[in-house]
Amino acid sequence: MMTETQPFRLATGGLVDRAAPLNFSFDGRAITGFAGDTLASALLANGVRLVGRSFKYHRPRGILSAGVEEPNALVEHRSGSRREPNSRATVLELYDGLVATSQNRWPSLRCDLLSVNSWVSSFIAAGFYYKTFMWPASFWERIYEPMIRRAAGLGRTAPAHDPDTYEKATAFCDVLVIGGGPAGIAAAVAAGRTGARVILCDEDFVLGGGLLGDKADIDGGSGVDWTRTMAGELAAMPEVSVMGRTSVTGVYDGGVFGAVQRVSDHLPEPLPHQPRLRFWRIVARRSILAAGAIERPIAFGNNDRPGVMLAGSVRTYINRYGVAPGRRAVIFANNDGAAGTLDDLAAAGVDVAAVVDSRDGSSAAVSVAAARHGVVMHAGAMVTQAYGGHGLRSVEILTSDRQRERISCDLLAMSGGWNPTIHLTSHLSGRPRWDEAAAAFLPGSLPPGMTVAGAATGNADLNACLASGAATGLAAAHDCGFSGRLPSWRGHGSGDGQCHQPVRPLWRVPGARGKAFIDFQSDVTTDDIDLSVREGFGAAEHAKRYTALGMATDQGKTSNVAALGILAEITGTDIASRGTTTFRPPYTPVAIGALAGHARGMDFHPRRLSPAHPFETEQGAVFVEAGAWLRAQYYPRPGETWLQSAEREVRTVRGGAGICDVSTLGKIDIQGPDARAFIERIYCNNFAGLKPGRARYGLMLREDGFVLDDGVTMCFSDTHFVMSTTTANAPVVMQHMEFHHQCVWPELDVQLTSVTEQWAQFSVAGPLSRELLRRVVDRQHDIANEAFPFMSAAQVTVAGVTARLARVSFSGELAYEIAIPAQYGDSLLRELMRQGEAFGVCLYGTEALAIMRIEKGHVAGGELNGHTTAADLGLGKMMSAKKDYVGRILAQRPALRDPERPTLVGLLPLDHGSQVRAGAHLVASGRAANLENDEGYVTSSAFSPMLGRWIALGLLASGNNRTGEIVRACDPLRGTESLVEICSPQFYDPTGERLHG
Repeated sequence: MMTETQPFRLATGGLVDRAAPLNFSFDGRAITGFAGDTLASALLANGVRLVGRSFKYHRPRGILSAGVEEPNALVEHRSGSRREPNSRATVLELYDGLVATSQNRWPSLRCDLLSVNSWVSSFIAAGFYYKTFMWPASFWERIYEPMIRRAAGLGRTAPAHDPDTYEKATAFCDVLVIGGGPAGIAAAVAAGRTGARVILCDEDFVLGGGLLGDKADIDGGSGVDWTRTMAGELAAMPEVSVMGRTSVTGVYDGGVFGAVQRVSDHLPEPLPHQPRLRFWRIVARRSILAAGAIERPIAFGNNDRPGVMLAGSVRTYINRYGVAPGRRAVIFANNDGAAGTLDDLAAAGVDVAAVVDSRDGSSAAVSVAAARHGVVMHAGAMVTQAYGGHGLRSVEILTSDRQRERISCDLLAMSGGWNPTIHLTSHLSGRPRWDEAAAAFLPGSLPPGMTVAGAATGNADLNACLASGAATGLAAAHDCGFSGRLPSWRGHGSGDGQCHQPVRPLWRVPGARGKAFIDFQSDVTTDDIDLSVREGFGAAEHAKRYTALGMATDQGKTSNVAALGILAEITGTDIASRGTTTFRPPYTPVAIGALAGHARGMDFHPRRLSPAHPFETEQGAVFVEAGAWLRAQYYPRPGETWLQSAEREVRTVRGGAGICDVSTLGKIDIQGPDARAFIERIYCNNFAGLKPGRARYGLMLREDGFVLDDGVTMCFSDTHFVMSTTTANAPVVMQHMEFHHQCVWPELDVQLTSVTEQWAQFSVAGPLSRELLRRVVDRQHDIANEAFPFMSAAQVTVAGVTARLARVSFSGELAYEIAIPAQYGDSLLRELMRQGEAFGVCLYGTEALAIMRIEKGHVAGGELNGHTTAADLGLGKMMSAKKDYVGRILAQRPALRDPERPTLVGLLPLDHGSQVRAGAHLVASGRAANLENDEGYVTSSAFSPMLGRWIALGLLASGNNRTGEIVRACDPLRGTESLVEICSPQFYDPTGERLHG
């Protein structure tokens, strides 16, 4: 008996909550389902058979399965910015307000104009694009590629940015159980009772697996009741975590597993502060794969018609969801599972017109079931063709005596056997093995620490599943050092018949009329497999690529093994010798957002904010990413362009005083008896004579002799130094130093600590910077020129708080850098600005800083690019000849000492109003602008407000000997060219009078 509002919903039975109706829509049609439904079960309950169109031929498609293997029922889930294409209706948990739309059709699902592709299918068979789009070559960019791009894909992406968030997390356990069916539950209980840390992952939203879809008895009670009891026990175990709605997608080295948890996919939108998906990195000492098995379809004519379903899925819709997938059914199988399907259909009130068993003589189990229900039994027969348009109307069978008979029906439950779900066993290059008795591929070599239980071993008998689950769970816990007793349960399920006797494989029906599909989603037919072999692509991997078999979102879960069987038949070989295609992660489709986590938009990298970031934001700063940090780029005033703001800031600094937040510079605290010796070996210039209270500019080389980074190191005592690095290279420098400390000179007694985040630091620059600092630094500290000359460093106090002060300059002006514990950084900057009002002080950002450093000829990121030597940068004299240091030997290579190497030069455009851009190539006058004549390039450029013209730094071949020469700066990317004069890189205050003032 069916209900009135949902005509195919059974009046009783199923595990859905009939007291909790849910409203949803499909293609704009308002429909009702129940809590516990999937979208697929709710559609079937309402008589919706047509749910989509196939990819290539746009053939009408219905629901084939009830799980992740579904190739047909792909829909667009949600709408607007949350729209997600290719969502499988069979695993999409129903919720109130769910919106689903069919895809790959136009203008409507029932009337799709591109279904004409099916009529011209002979012209677009497998491999046609390899032959068709090769000529004429000129058509590729103008016609072929745009056409293919428009035709590619199934659903539509969202029209706006995804508003949801995604997370990544890591979990550790002793035993990871993959699969929440009877074997997985038994394994988790057996391991959990020992006290081991257990994680049970199941992709469904309810534990039970096959127990939910088949009628089963365990220890005298129902399989569902047993599942609930065991779930309660697992929930009470403190060391056990049950992760529902979680698909384990990949196996990696070191016992690492990737898993996607659908945290909010069953909700209209995520709850506040909850992600939509969470990607787990699970590290397990032992793992148990209890992923069950996937039923195989059979290839016969028009086997893709809506209403043709897998027999096990038919049982699932009846027993779990209380839905009859049809009113009149035919069963087509090659195994004893047909008996359980017949019993369940009959119990649901579905008229079973016939049982078609491809085995000669069938079996006693199926014959007895057919007789019990008065159903016509056809042994040794096969279904040859299905008839119908948007839904199945009848099937044609070929009887054992070669007679053709047509049977009216709207449901065909087919079963060609079962494939153990062994994908995860093969992710570390393991190869499955063919087992003749099981007529399936079984696990071969396993990832380290993994065992397999339940139907994934090839034995789906419920008793065997429970026993193997319990045994593998206890053994895994024992391997981790825990002990316990082996649980024991006895069970019987209606799906056991599939494994009671060897299955005779039936991959395709011989002589079938109409298209016989192997891969439903990619529209690969048996004829395509034949063609692939004839074209010379008979190997499994070749046939896969030639036909696109198994390359859709279902990854060939229902098609790959059948295709291998057909390949073996065509080539006259056995399936074992054919092998399988390569299994690769992920096991099921994974949203890119889940893999990226928060890493998108401004969260693509973790953002680090300086302690003074709030105050800088108040001042209207425009920020730029510098490594992992956000730095103030400039502070615009109303009506200013970025360049005008930067020029104003430069003039203010040069004429009075300015403050720049340099908290992002790397700061490495170096302490210990061998601290000085360590620094001597890390830097190429001399630090042996650096006295306490002084600072020195240092240059650091890589092992290959190229410059790694530069910075200033302050000496506070013979055993205590603080080194600064550039912002972007701070992690690299720390890694470089730690490597040499731990691996090269472990005998040195020295400790390295990155303290970048612990200190806020500000550069106070300009002729009035000393007067400004006198108002902030406590009076007992004398910072007069004589007492605190250039490159001095000392610990001072600011309002009683310990701080560090160094007289260093990157701007070429009288300047200081003052550092204070991070918690006082915002207050210090506010106080500096308050005290600086009398001097006309301003905040300046990285743009002004870059202009001033170019004016002064200081090297930075454009020049410290990993390809320059100290000599290239005019710093060759810093390389000590009296000591050993990192990079010393390889820096002496002839190629690195070649006088014709590009070296640092200044560049002045002959036309004062002409702009030279970074990246422009330098070419000698009178020569063509090509690769052969390329002599260097512009590394940095800026408009100098002090000189009133554009200036630039560059690397030019033999640049040291070419001062005064005129060359061309060619920028083919922007289509500009200008004449520039080679000059000293120090454009402003070359004698350093302002620096030492």
